[in-house]
Amino acid sequence: MSTQRGPRAPLTGLWAPLAAAVALAVAVAVVLVATGLATHARSALFPAPTPTATTPGWLAPPSSAPALAGAAPLSTAAPVPEADRLARDLAPRLALGTGSIGGTVLDAATGRVLFSQAGGDGRVPASNLKLLTAAAVLTSLGPDARLRTRVVRPDAGTVVLAGGGDAMLAAGSSQPDAVMGRAGLATLAADTAKALAPAAGAAHDAAASPQPAPSPPRTVTVRLDDTLFTGPALSPAWDPADVAAGEIAPVYALALNGARAAPGAAGPRPEDTALDAANAFRDALAAALAGTGVTVAAGVSRVAAPAEGQELAAVESAPLGEQVDYMLRESDNYLAEVLARLAAHAQGGPAANEGAVAALRAAAVQVLGTADGLEIADACGLSLGNRISPTALATLVREMTVGSDERLRAALGGFPVAALDGTLGSRFAGSAAAGAGVVRAKTGTLNTVAALSGYTVDADGRLLAFAFVANGLDPGRRGEAVQALDGAAAALAACGCR
Repeated sequence: MSTQRGPRAPLTGLWAPLAAAVALAVAVAVVLVATGLATHARSALFPAPTPTATTPGWLAPPSSAPALAGAAPLSTAAPVPEADRLARDLAPRLALGTGSIGGTVLDAATGRVLFSQAGGDGRVPASNLKLLTAAAVLTSLGPDARLRTRVVRPDAGTVVLAGGGDAMLAAGSSQPDAVMGRAGLATLAADTAKALAPAAGAAHDAAASPQPAPSPPRTVTVRLDDTLFTGPALSPAWDPADVAAGEIAPVYALALNGARAAPGAAGPRPEDTALDAANAFRDALAAALAGTGVTVAAGVSRVAAPAEGQELAAVESAPLGEQVDYMLRESDNYLAEVLARLAAHAQGGPAANEGAVAALRAAAVQVLGTADGLEIADACGLSLGNRISPTALATLVREMTVGSDERLRAALGGFPVAALDGTLGSRFAGSAAAGAGVVRAKTGTLNTVAALSGYTVDADGRLLAFAFVANGLDPGRRGEAVQALDGAAAALAACGCR
């Protein structure tokens, strides 16, 4: 059966009220939009959602992040560690089965001795002696001094490369932001070529200079002047085996790459760093003059540049403060010897082995007040003939951190950071981890010697200066002494010691 719907009722009676309502709504909307009330109304009724800050997983800290021991802010109001408590903590750590350790800990603010274990005895410091070398350089030349490597022209056909003591020359272009290679021989050669053959660098300006441009020489001979340093290039205090191994090399008034075949290269060093640098300059000059009609004669010979020679070009090293930092951080023996000779020259002495030794003694008198008890055979600490007490080393560190001569502050950037850089980059792990990132110290290592001198801020925020020096070690067990030194320094960093 089918169902059929009937016709719908008419809605004519409802249309009038609906049309009026729609018209009213449109009129209200126009008013709201025109007056800006619509925006306010929407904001009130539908507020914008507030985003919730989230941290990406790769930025989130680990759930079990360890506390960094010894990381309290530095404060002169922090309590001073108690000497008795410090001795009970350090003495067992500094006991060795072979050899012995002398050590001193100072409160940096007052200079008070907080711990001493044979601290006044002279001991072989190894490379900790470089701290005294740094003091000699910074107090005689200053951290802002730069070394100039010059080219002078004594006659029309000769140029002389004159070394100014920069052992960090680069064979290539100067690198303005580098310490090693700040001054480049290729840059020096290019500037020299422009001076020799102006047409190679720029066209002659007849309006500015009506005189004809000077004719360049047909052939140029390169000579080397390394007479700034005098005396034997090798110290008699050095073991020939250390020279053969590349621990040191004959010291000259200029060198490439810190007297290495390449920056940071290991192994034997060049035997004549000055001549190597001069040959690199000669090759760069020949390349710079190619196509100008000027040739460069083969070979380089040594000569003393005349004082009246015309300076054609020069390049400058990084400031000595930066070179000192490099020397300390990398414990560079060659650079230490070069810098000590420069200090001797600045003090009016000979830039030679004996002058370097005298410069270090003078620095001890100036910074420490005395050179009594010091025995100095070289400037890099390679000789077993050196002697200095842990107390003197710790006092030297204290002077660098808070002393009155602010020039010494320039050395602080060169102290390696425990477990992070320089010669401490792979140390302060395991039981010494409390010192990682907190201890800053200069290392020293010879077959029978291990030393560590530096500073740290303890757990209460007190600045402490220290020096620990182990002598008479069995070379096969030297690692035990190194761990003991690291452990003692880490204990200082974690110490409240009250």
